[in-house]
Amino acid sequence: MTQGLAAAGCEATLLLKAPVTTDRLVAPLTTVPGVVVRRTYEERLVPDAGPRGLTPDQAVELITRLDAERPFDLIVVRGKRLAIAAAQTEALAGRLWTYLTDVPQTVAEMTATSVSEITDIAVASRFLLCQTEELRGFLESTIPAACGKSVLFPPVVVTPEGVAGAGAPHAPLKLVYTGKFAQRWNTLEMTELPAALAARGVPAELHMIGDKVHRDDPDWAKRMSKALEGTEGVVWHGGKPRAEALRLSAACDVGLSWRAPEMDASLELSTKVLELGSLGLPVVVNRTPMHERLLGADYPLYAGETLDSVADTLTLAADPEIYREAAERCRAAAADFTLERAAARLRGYLDLACPPAPAGADPERPLKVVIAGHDLKFFTRLAEYLMSLPGLDVRLDEWEALRSHDQYRSKELAAWADVVICEWCGPNALFYAEHKRPDQRLVVRLHRFELYAEWPRKLDIDKVDAVVCVSPYYASLTRELAGYPADKVIVLPNWVDVAQLDRPKLPGAEFTLGMIGIAPSRKRLDRGIEVLGELRRRDPRYTLAVKSKQPWDYWWVWNRPEEREYYERTYRTVQRDPLLSEGVVFDPFGPDVATWLRRVGFMLSTSDDESFHLAPAECAASGGVPAVLTWPGADTIYSARWLHDSTEEMADAIHAIVSEGRFDAARRAAQAEINENYSLSRVCDLWTDLIVHGKVPAEQEPSAVVRA
Repeated sequence: MTQGLAAAGCEATLLLKAPVTTDRLVAPLTTVPGVVVRRTYEERLVPDAGPRGLTPDQAVELITRLDAERPFDLIVVRGKRLAIAAAQTEALAGRLWTYLTDVPQTVAEMTATSVSEITDIAVASRFLLCQTEELRGFLESTIPAACGKSVLFPPVVVTPEGVAGAGAPHAPLKLVYTGKFAQRWNTLEMTELPAALAARGVPAELHMIGDKVHRDDPDWAKRMSKALEGTEGVVWHGGKPRAEALRLSAACDVGLSWRAPEMDASLELSTKVLELGSLGLPVVVNRTPMHERLLGADYPLYAGETLDSVADTLTLAADPEIYREAAERCRAAAADFTLERAAARLRGYLDLACPPAPAGADPERPLKVVIAGHDLKFFTRLAEYLMSLPGLDVRLDEWEALRSHDQYRSKELAAWADVVICEWCGPNALFYAEHKRPDQRLVVRLHRFELYAEWPRKLDIDKVDAVVCVSPYYASLTRELAGYPADKVIVLPNWVDVAQLDRPKLPGAEFTLGMIGIAPSRKRLDRGIEVLGELRRRDPRYTLAVKSKQPWDYWWVWNRPEEREYYERTYRTVQRDPLLSEGVVFDPFGPDVATWLRRVGFMLSTSDDESFHLAPAECAASGGVPAVLTWPGADTIYSARWLHDSTEEMADAIHAIVSEGRFDAARRAAQAEINENYSLSRVCDLWTDLIVHGKVPAEQEPSAVVRA
């Protein structure tokens, strides 16, 4: 992490929590440009530090003290206890980049206490750094506050220049294990492999590197130590500096990462596997979904549970052809985990967390901006971005309800602000228009909800500089229904967090249709079911996944007899039709959309009308394909290739894409279109231009440059 941050252009300060007894780990960092290693004990930075290292509270106190002397832009913490202490320190909130490893990784382990602790960490963090996609998905599914903040930071592999394996097995076959010695890592069983291979006619020796023997079970630890020192065919090198350990490993033939079956559910990826792969060594690993995604389902050196099965696998490694194939798989997998890749990834996160000041903004005299509204969930990411910009001082006026707010605070903010943004054209817009100064700018974002209410017609449009709509169709409708001057109604589209949504699809995603939000009835779940029925008549693998609250969760929907009758009729259709009853899955409403979309190949939009309908765009950004009925204005948001005039035509198009092998091409085209038109970065730039310069973008049709 320290090397990656330095390579990404940061000045990185590394605080050591314990006294340095060997410089195996620290010495390589002392020569890295931009890195300062603070030796906490040797510098006496914490006078009352105990002999076993800083406590989390002491570490946080030290970080806070150093931050007060010279502020940090970001603070990376690793370890749950330290993260909990840092999250409770208000001065650090918002700048924490928390690297999560020692957290529960199963639903059974995720207790109420764990949920509360990790939620606090997520709320206080700018990013949660997750080692694997699996860990990120699990966190988002169990900790709602982690959604939108969880980003990938896989293991980083740095190998000494010019160090590589021989590319072919030796005789005897040299096995290597490097790391800690622990029961679940099967390190004691590994010491029996040379004898097991000799019995199969394969001469072998095992090289073991490391000096940390876990002593949870004293008897096991005693046997492990004895096996290291006195087993024939086992060469124990003891603890070595990392570079030396890699050189010793490169002189061997096959790496070992064989673990106990209970480790198969781990959501973390072994750095040792990647390091050995980068040296050109094949590695014996357990067969897990994560390893299959990394190395392929047909990788030849998967381990079984028993010693004999592992010995049988290793006999394959003695075959030069199998050896070369396995080594190449491991080398190719490790290529995605280089320091250069890590630095590029970190640069992207730094751009999000620490953007430069926009042109024309003065950090010494920041532009004062107020964002006001009763419900800011559709504006949250834009607000976060604006608050991170040097040169802008952004404050929120969060109303308790549509008509309820702290009038004294709102008047104070109205007098303070240079620019006011009203999210929703409701009572908040009327209030700020009434209190607007002549030298102040007022921007109001109008949604479908308010368009047919009384507030837009009560708004003094002369006091408003711009009314923002999310689509050209609704901008036109707003001009017509509210009677606003045409030049005051502008289009700034909804944003799509393309970076968060772009994740690997799960196998079979092309056969899963999706719908997000099915209430009220104008969302037309019945049409989505019609599409599913048409497809399941051709291939029973098609399913429909519905992520939504149920209609009875909305009192204003369920209290209307016509709405209730519609859903009762639609659900009866699903229950009673054998073609449909096994093909519809209802998933709970929640913010974990990015994780959920990994299994969705096509997103249906079958509504009677929409102002924008974000779900098809989010699916496209995730690597799926939009499928949109031509509701009014759809053609001003999505290009014609994704629009359909009927459910039958939609089903035909979906099945043609899948059956003709065009799914990958179609989803690449959809993703490119959404990235170009609606990416969060683009929409943030448009809003910044409007706020800082008053610049209004020209209305554009959706891009149709990329063809499927």
